[in-house]
Amino acid sequence: MPEGEELTPGTMPLYPTCANGNFLGLPDESSQRETSSVIVLPVPYDRTTSYKSGTKDGPAAILSASTQVELYDRFYQSEPALEYGIHTLPPLSPNLSSPDATIQLIAEAVSELANEAQLLVVIGGEHSISSGVSRGLNSVYGDFVTVQLDAHADLRDTYEGTRFSHACAARRISEISSIFQIGIRSLDVTEADYINHNAGTVTTIFAEDALEDDSYLRSLAAFVSKKNVFLTIDVDVFDPSIIPATGTPEPDGLNWRDVVKIIKTVCDNGHVVALDCVELMPIPGTHVSEFTVAKLLYRAINMIQKSRGAF
Repeated sequence: MPEGEELTPGTMPLYPTCANGNFLGLPDESSQRETSSVIVLPVPYDRTTSYKSGTKDGPAAILSASTQVELYDRFYQSEPALEYGIHTLPPLSPNLSSPDATIQLIAEAVSELANEAQLLVVIGGEHSISSGVSRGLNSVYGDFVTVQLDAHADLRDTYEGTRFSHACAARRISEISSIFQIGIRSLDVTEADYINHNAGTVTTIFAEDALEDDSYLRSLAAFVSKKNVFLTIDVDVFDPSIIPATGTPEPDGLNWRDVVKIIKTVCDNGHVVALDCVELMPIPGTHVSEFTVAKLLYRAINMIQKSRGAF
């Protein structure tokens, strides 16, 4: 506690907010747009959620929690973020006239930013934003592949009257990019049919199989080998005991080490051009989920940046 600061009896000091708006609370010299190789775009969008809403509050919660993540990464014995730099943009205000309009807005923003950053990190918000990210990446990179970590297949063609629901995110991406999805444990009959009849487009590793045997990592390595990769992480891929703060939780999910192994496999074999992380729904009174997500993002960014020699 700073010298001279006193606590009112019976109170506890609160974690500081992300006062400067920067992911990890980085100082100005390590977060300038002109010199940072990573750009973070928060997208506080929550319109098509179908169970518990609140993911629009996810980006702010993650940014705030990130100020408590240690910059020192013992796997690299350094503070990598200070070397490669991370610039955090103001939140992108969704176009609430329709889901289609929001996806187009995100696509336009990603198209512009992907040309500027070595790595673009998008923080949601609901998973529908990922279809906008994929559109923007397609306009810049052309062909790329997608790795999806998720509890849900998200392969519905339409849901509750829109093709741009969070339940349709992977279906829209599959129209642009082949997908390797891991951790799936919830889908409907139309999604199962789509998986069975589109083996060349969608590869699905169900959670029970991933938890029993990690040999699928060899197939993942081959899938991303020497390709541009969009990595999309829905936090409900984790078991709810690890990240309970999500709107559509599913039991029997992956653990921290499983997810880190997946990200490492992608980084070691492919070239990640963009990463998004979605579906955090903060729970008042507990901050474990947003801190876990913030730490995961820093770990993922470090692995990606190390793979491209940024530090």
